[in-house]
Amino acid sequence: MADMGALDDLSKKAQEFVEENKDKINEALNSEQAEDISDKILDGVAGAAKKVAPDEHDAKIDEVRDNIDKKIGTEP
Repeated sequence: MADMGALDDLSKKAQEFVEENKDKINEALNSEQAEDISDKILDGVAGAAKKVAPDEHDAKIDEVRDNIDKKIGTEP
């Protein structure tokens, strides 16, 4: 039970941190730096997915990648 209490406490502190810093977090997620980093990560994940998935899924992988990219960074 002690572990659950510690986990609950950590979760509460994380929620409080996010709530207190919501503006700064949103600003960081919508920055040019976030755009560059997210593009590299998304390109890597999409490339890896295309290597293991059948070729007929490439278009769907690109679509998912683009939809996620629209949510992070500065480019629409």
